[in-house]
Amino acid sequence: MNGSIADLKEMASALKEVETNNKVILCVPYTMLGVKAENFSLGAQDVSAHEKGAYTGEVSANMLAESGAKYVIVGHSERRQYHGETNDIVRQKASLAIKSGLTPIICVGETMEEKEAGKTMEIIESGVKESVPSDTNTDIIIAYEPRWAIGAGLTPTEAEIAQAHKLIADTLSSMGLSGTPVLYGASVKASNAEEIMSIPNVDGVLVGGASLKPDDFIPIITSMK
Repeated sequence: MNGSIADLKEMASALKEVETNNKVILCVPYTMLGVKAENFSLGAQDVSAHEKGAYTGEVSANMLAESGAKYVIVGHSERRQYHGETNDIVRQKASLAIKSGLTPIICVGETMEEKEAGKTMEIIESGVKESVPSDTNTDIIIAYEPRWAIGAGLTPTEAEIAQAHKLIADTLSSMGLSGTPVLYGASVKASNAEEIMSIPNVDGVLVGGASLKPDDFIPIITSMK
């Protein structure tokens, strides 16, 4: 919940000058979805778990698609933490997103309490199996967010990231979804993006605070080959 339309237009203008083969997606607040997207795609940060109806304040997947969004984040760590979203709710949101032609970016990851209890792998596996719609055979994206690292300036070790991403890739394969992109997201910045991207089964990054300003975000894009 940061920025303004003016900030997004500044970012859009800066991205026009960036030469990259990487896919760039900006997931923005609902009010900014009307900004013209060149050299990047637009996505939303959340979507309703309801298709339509008397749910004042909610925004449906169809509304997002109509507004120009191509992607939507579901189950972000902050939605899970502050709004109590469960894997079941995330699955419902992802399913409606797919139905409306959106590509859901489905987030999974463990809290510090779960990590300390030795449940990291269990939480990640159940997060994938329970958050991904069982009947999907279309494009989705998974984002691994170690929730204990979000906003804390912490980054898991390369071994921890590799282990988590291998489990996610293997789980997706067992579900008939081999080749699904798996992003890493937690304290990503220009100084560590290239190193993170070199880890097996890491197909991209989900950038938080460092995506708010061109001077912080563009070096992340250009650092990745």
